[in-house]
Amino acid sequence: MSEPVWIHPPRGFYTQNHRGQRTCLRLLRSLYGLRTAPLMFFEYCHAAFVELGFTSCSQDRCLLLRHNCIVVLYVDDAGIAAPSEAIINALIRDLESLGMQLTREGSFVEFLGIKFTPQPNGAIELTQKGLITKILDAMDMRHCAVNKTPTTQLGLGSDPDGPPMHETWSYPSIVGMLLYLSTNTRPDIAYAVSQVARFGTKPKQSHAVAVKMIARYLQGTLDKGMIVRPCTTLGLEAYVDADFAGLYQREPDHVLDAARSRTGYVISLGGCPILWRSQLQTEIALSTVAAEYYALSQCMRVVLPLRALILETLTVLQHPAHCPTKFKCKVFGDNLGACYLATNHRLTSRTKYFLVKYHHFWDAVNREEVQVEKVDTALQNADYLTKGLAPEPYLANRHRVQGWLVHINGEPYIKVHTLGAQS
Repeated sequence: MSEPVWIHPPRGFYTQNHRGQRTCLRLLRSLYGLRTAPLMFFEYCHAAFVELGFTSCSQDRCLLLRHNCIVVLYVDDAGIAAPSEAIINALIRDLESLGMQLTREGSFVEFLGIKFTPQPNGAIELTQKGLITKILDAMDMRHCAVNKTPTTQLGLGSDPDGPPMHETWSYPSIVGMLLYLSTNTRPDIAYAVSQVARFGTKPKQSHAVAVKMIARYLQGTLDKGMIVRPCTTLGLEAYVDADFAGLYQREPDHVLDAARSRTGYVISLGGCPILWRSQLQTEIALSTVAAEYYALSQCMRVVLPLRALILETLTVLQHPAHCPTKFKCKVFGDNLGACYLATNHRLTSRTKYFLVKYHHFWDAVNREEVQVEKVDTALQNADYLTKGLAPEPYLANRHRVQGWLVHINGEPYIKVHTLGAQS
């Protein structure tokens, strides 16, 4: 412990000084559950990896890089990637020689509750069937009917006059598990979960019904998740969308959220989704162009650090097949006005009220580090992150992002068509 921390003696352990007064204890080492314990444990692990020649990524200290190895730390779990198993075994021996007690979990088949299943065609499927089963069991919906979509096409409001929730399961607990699921392997429920997460304190029965609809959708997609396919080119692509004042007439006029727009984006690396988000915007947009441009700016705040992280990783690894100067980064939006403003940088009387912080990515566009392009609405991969869609467009969107379809009697529920050069 670098700073003094005092605690009461444990129950059953009596201490007193020479005057007969009860005393307290000062910690010399960290205890599990202490507020500073996670940081201390990370510093301990980080020092060991630095001694073995690793450096922390400037964008994420939990990502450790060496010319022949990548390590990601998550509290007391670590994932190691290297060209050969011999390098991994040598790293483990080196860590053990430094006094670290390690448990070898073997091949990378499960990490943080996410199961990695290799496919015959070289793809890898990421699933969280155990967590979904836990959610269904907690709600007593293990054998419920199945929904094709996780939400209705109407936005979910606060329903101030609705009856209170009368279900027996814990609303915050279920929503918490759904949030973990939606942020790891299931972007298809991100919009639906974002809606129900707004009402964790005093949920109404209508909000519980919305959670049950998500559960029915998960029941039909129990063993589905994210499909990662091998690719020959490495590039960063982001699809960003916004829903202008989507809660209008779904919330009372005095509720501020009624005027908020929703941002949705999905970012893919080499065709594999790695990060996505669906959330209400913090500021009220005055037009569709403003809402789309706000969403574009929010997405850029994530894209630019990700681009820097990937380039730094490639530089450290010195990968011969992917030269950093050829690394492409594209952002697609379906609003022509927002794309025009992002690429031409011309403020007019209708756009000059935008705050300066929403133009922060202009320099990156000028340096051609990021390309902003218009995409057809039918190919907007972030569409199902901003609004409720009908079954057919929803499933088509999910197929483009996650790579799988629902089959009925052995046949796909929908047919996916290729539109133009981008598919």
